[in-house]
Amino acid sequence: MATAPDAVRIDKWLWVARFFKTRQLSIDAINAGRVEVNGERVKPSKSIKPGDSLLLRKPPVAYQMVVTAIAEKRGSATMAKTLFLETTESIATREKVAAELRDMPPPLFRGRPTKKDRRTLEKWQRTAGDAIDAEG
Repeated sequence: MATAPDAVRIDKWLWVARFFKTRQLSIDAINAGRVEVNGERVKPSKSIKPGDSLLLRKPPVAYQMVVTAIAEKRGSATMAKTLFLETTESIATREKVAAELRDMPPPLFRGRPTKKDRRTLEKWQRTAGDAIDAEG
């Protein structure tokens, strides 16, 4: 019978804990400096163990957590939630950012503008330019 490992690579753990869809995405985030273990930037090969403090920045939010368990195989989302314990400050900050994003107005255009949208924008820009010229 196989025993649970004592430590695992940080890139693999982030993938197993379902913070990233692929290991390559977790490696890219680590190399970009978005992951800190115990307050230090790390390389993808860094081994982590239970009790390590982790800071993961996925703009616009940041996760501050403590590793509670190690796994080498990706499982269900409910199993992934048992691998870490997020701090209360991190949860509060994430909820605040989510509320701010919800309260923002929807974008003016979605996707490529139509001819009508483009003409309306050009008309608006001409009138705004004329108003600035009249003031100046």
